[in-house]
Amino acid sequence: MTDDTARAAALLREHRASIDRLDAILVYTLGERFKHTQAVGQLKAQHGLPPSDPTREETQIARLEQLAREADLDPEFAKKFLNFIIQEVIRHHIEHQK
Repeated sequence: MTDDTARAAALLREHRASIDRLDAILVYTLGERFKHTQAVGQLKAQHGLPPSDPTREETQIARLEQLAREADLDPEFAKKFLNFIIQEVIRHHIEHQK
C-alpha cells in the first residue's frame, strides 16, 4: 500500500466514522421529535382537533427549505424529507383518534 493509498484509507475511515455518528444523531433526533408529535396527536384527539394542520405544514416546509438553503442542502430534498415525516406524523395522529 502506498503512502497515498494509506492516507486515503485513513480519510475514508474518518469520514465513515463521522457519518456513523451523524446517523445516530439523526435517529435519536427523529425519536425525540416523534415523542413530541405523538403528544400533539394525543392532545388533538382529546380535544377533537383534526389530525392535520395544512397551514402549519406549509409554514414548516417553507422554514425547512430556507434552513436547507442556509445549510447548503438541496431544498427539494429537504421538502421531500419533511413531507415524508409529516405524513408519518399524520398517520400517528389518525391512529390516536380511533
